[in-house]
Amino acid sequence: MIIPSSSITKADKGPVKKPSKSIYSFDEGDKSMRELLGGKGANLSEMTKIGIPVPFGFTITTEVCAYFLDEKKYPELFAEELEEKLALLEVKMGKKFGDAKNPLLVSVRSGAAKSMPGMMDTILNLGLNDKTVNGLIEQSGSERFVYDSYRRFIQMFGDVVMGVDHAKFEEALEAVKEKNGVSLDTELEADDLKVLVNEYKEMVKEEAGRPFPESPLEQLKLSIEAVFNSWDNDRAKTYRRLNNITGLTGTAVNVQSMVFGNMGDDCGTGVAFTRNPSTGEKVFYGEFLMNAQGEDVVAGIRTPQDVSELEKIDKAAYDQLIDVKDTLEKHYKDMQDIEFTIEKGKLFLLQTRNGKRTAQAAVRIAVEMVEEELLTQEEALLMIDPSCLNQLLHPMIKKGLDRDVVAKGLPASPGAACGKVVFTSDEAMQMAEEQNEKVILVRKETSPEDIHGMHAAQGILTSRGGMTSHAAVVCRGMGKCCVAGCSEIMVNASARKIIIGDTVIKEGDIITIDGNSGEVMVGELEMQEPELTKEFKIIMEWADEIRTLKVRANADTPEDSQVGIDFGAEGIGLCRTEHMFFSDDRIKLVRQMILAKDEEERKAPLIKLKENQVDDFVGIFEVMDDKPVTVRLLDPPLHEFLPEKESEIEKLANDLSKDAEDLKQVISNLHEVNPMLGHRGCRLGITYPDIYKMQVQAITEAAIKVQNDGKKVIVEIEIPLVGEVKELLFLRKVVQATIDEYGTRVNFEYKIGTMIEIPRACMTADEIAKAADFFSFGTNDLTQLTYGYSRDDIGKFLPAYLDNGILERDPTASIDQSGVGGLMQICMELGRKEKPDLDIGICGEHGGDPDSVEFCHKIGLNYVSCSPYRVPIARLAAAQAVIRK
Repeated sequence: MIIPSSSITKADKGPVKKPSKSIYSFDEGDKSMRELLGGKGANLSEMTKIGIPVPFGFTITTEVCAYFLDEKKYPELFAEELEEKLALLEVKMGKKFGDAKNPLLVSVRSGAAKSMPGMMDTILNLGLNDKTVNGLIEQSGSERFVYDSYRRFIQMFGDVVMGVDHAKFEEALEAVKEKNGVSLDTELEADDLKVLVNEYKEMVKEEAGRPFPESPLEQLKLSIEAVFNSWDNDRAKTYRRLNNITGLTGTAVNVQSMVFGNMGDDCGTGVAFTRNPSTGEKVFYGEFLMNAQGEDVVAGIRTPQDVSELEKIDKAAYDQLIDVKDTLEKHYKDMQDIEFTIEKGKLFLLQTRNGKRTAQAAVRIAVEMVEEELLTQEEALLMIDPSCLNQLLHPMIKKGLDRDVVAKGLPASPGAACGKVVFTSDEAMQMAEEQNEKVILVRKETSPEDIHGMHAAQGILTSRGGMTSHAAVVCRGMGKCCVAGCSEIMVNASARKIIIGDTVIKEGDIITIDGNSGEVMVGELEMQEPELTKEFKIIMEWADEIRTLKVRANADTPEDSQVGIDFGAEGIGLCRTEHMFFSDDRIKLVRQMILAKDEEERKAPLIKLKENQVDDFVGIFEVMDDKPVTVRLLDPPLHEFLPEKESEIEKLANDLSKDAEDLKQVISNLHEVNPMLGHRGCRLGITYPDIYKMQVQAITEAAIKVQNDGKKVIVEIEIPLVGEVKELLFLRKVVQATIDEYGTRVNFEYKIGTMIEIPRACMTADEIAKAADFFSFGTNDLTQLTYGYSRDDIGKFLPAYLDNGILERDPTASIDQSGVGGLMQICMELGRKEKPDLDIGICGEHGGDPDSVEFCHKIGLNYVSCSPYRVPIARLAAAQAVIRK
């Protein structure tokens, strides 16, 4: 029976700590209190502390969120603390919350300890109602501004708190603009906005089944609860999963006095970065809108101006903004992402945080900040997320190609991508995951609800928005190519087409986008590998000077081996010999070998396979001159090499001059109920020692040849899936006897060791070490055997485990340090007790996961091995592990 998801409850994490203090004013905290106040709250307190102009407010702690989500109520004395902090805010601002003559308005914003831009909820202009609007009109002298703020508040509150679809508000707004013959919100008059406010209220009452609340205190309490609850919304959970954000219990809530960028033409709002977040260039980079509020810039509803244009409009505010951005970057020693508002010519900072950036920008900023003496080399290495280095390997459009450019937007996130056009995030995810299609997600503008589709797509194209829009910021953080604000295209999502002048692009058509130039092209353009920058090479040099953990590559061909060397690999940690058998000419020989009736019949295909394997190993050994190569002998079960479809079986029978029915019976006999625990690894070598002998002959002959040609060969012969020392002893004799057959011709270095993949091998490592020259952890199998999870079937239940907090991370992606890691530590302790100088490494894909690399450093491994393209990630992570130790 399938259990419905609604019946699944969150994993019990034990009682949540009752907060001793629930709320901190901005003058009570500092940047060290991120875990308690969240990143936004801690930074607002820090800016207040160092004299940056920040609208005053207070932060409700992450502990209160955790308590509220667990207990479904607030801690004792919370109401009293909230009343006390509101009173202090009223005194500071000289206004009264809910007062009809001099009303205090506030914003309510989320802020977790780790930045999650746009993933949780925000409410602005809170405190407006039919009475307080009159006081604000009297204060501001602008009826239009007040009703613009009021309609914005109803729209945000109705969406976030009362569950009314955001699109319905947008449709009503568009209808009013169309009726009045205007295209921009700013062209609506006060009377038009009054009509819109009344329409919004009626819509809320009809859609939500209750009226819009008039009490500012009720508005505030409901908004705080909505922000707390947004911690568990789908987009926030998806973002945390995609970015490996674990260990947090909730978000803080920041209640801050409002300042208004939409009060008139001497007001404005903007988002800026202290350096270019796409390239890392040291230029002030950002956008602003006059007579607007913050969501207008981020949502891309209006096309903003470059921040440099602000100097022409309000030089005093611009000069102050330059001073503030310089102060913040020097104070935080990192590129800052700031939000600002200008109210009647006065500048206010609403937020600062370490800015999301591309990998290209990250390495350039790190190197240049060292050159500017802002950072030490070690601090620079720590500020780069190792995983982001994947972005530097993104393809580019091949130079010299003719480009049929049909439109050009803003180069919002670098790289290039091509794929089939889709118009919704659900379609993007479905086509990418279920049909394995490459897609480009095309939207008017993206929103936080699109996070899953953006992750699935190769790239993003939007017709609205700027360089700091949601699409641009999120794509840069993900390392996705993005062209934003491409106003030349008309996106008709309902008709499933893009219109560019006379050109019509339909859903499913292929386009190519260039995030470096902003160009959009019809069709698929050929890609080329990226060119690594000088800053990247400098960062890798610094990392190599510090790290002690060696980094090898997993490679099965000379080409992959060369890629590994180019990226700094110090050897091959895993050469999977079975991968050499799957080409058309070789698979026939392998099948002949498997289907042979006896050892005599296996000789002919084994001789031919040996000749092929000699060539394979020669190529690899030549590339890896003087670097160790770990060669794993045949590991997978034999049935993997045999056909499954009846037509293919009949063809094979014809090729081998065998009876088809007999062949079907043989294949059926080889089938196993649980092949990953069956006749594979060392068990194959024991039952068919001639197969392993052939492979060792190929290794030996190739090594002798390469060594004779003047290059140095260091080979480590690895016997897989050992769980009992006698298995290793048996096969070590086979391997050693085979090498000894070559007598004095053996002129290369070699070791004979084993892969540690079975929990029993970890627990008996002292015995196994007596027969092994080295250990290499195969953490892919060790993880599935420790958990009892089949890595082929884990996808059926893993999402539920992650969503419900049973697992914080996928254990096949990052080492489970307490369970699997505990076995690894036992193994190392026992193995090195027997042989103190025993070399121990890891060769599963965990070897390219930064957290796993740090763990491997801590427990004392000699090396990690990963795919060639993850070698730079492992090199940087290994250096960071030394710095953090």
